[in-house]
Amino acid sequence: MSNDLIIPNDQQWQAISDNNPKANGNFWYGVTTTQIFCKPSCPSRLPRRNNVVVFNHPSEALEAGFRPCKRCRPLEQTVSNQVWVDEIYYVLQTHYMQKLSLNELASIVHGDPSYLRHTYKKITGRTPQQRLTEVRLENASHLLKTSSDSISQIGIKVGIPNTAYFISLFKNKYGQTPKQYQFIHK
Repeated sequence: MSNDLIIPNDQQWQAISDNNPKANGNFWYGVTTTQIFCKPSCPSRLPRRNNVVVFNHPSEALEAGFRPCKRCRPLEQTVSNQVWVDEIYYVLQTHYMQKLSLNELASIVHGDPSYLRHTYKKITGRTPQQRLTEVRLENASHLLKTSSDSISQIGIKVGIPNTAYFISLFKNKYGQTPKQYQFIHK
């Protein structure tokens, strides 16, 4: 986190925790793990306090690289579906190693699961879960080339803890088992 980002004081944190609409316009808050910023009244899941920074104006959040929340609309305008899809992509790229169901993804990006799936597929041609699997396998490919970890350890690191399932997915994408791939590319 950059030195110029401000952590919330107790009063601001309380307003965020309570989803207090009276605090709207006084400050905006960003979540560093998702790069999304919100109004204090946002009904989305409460982030960890140590992942929250505050801004005096939405333009500061935008300048710091944060994207507006689709749910609470901190810019007082609808967030485009493309911006939301970019946000979803960012979360998939940075959280692929975690268990990430559609409901969890929707909670992180502040949206409804079925609308998220529909919108993402409409714009990208695939579901968020399909893209998540691609991201996981791309990262597995990199680890197989550069790491001495076992196949099961690599599967766990990329968010696919079931080794047999990991091997099956990898073989479907790359035409060879992870072990064969590792042998050829090391």
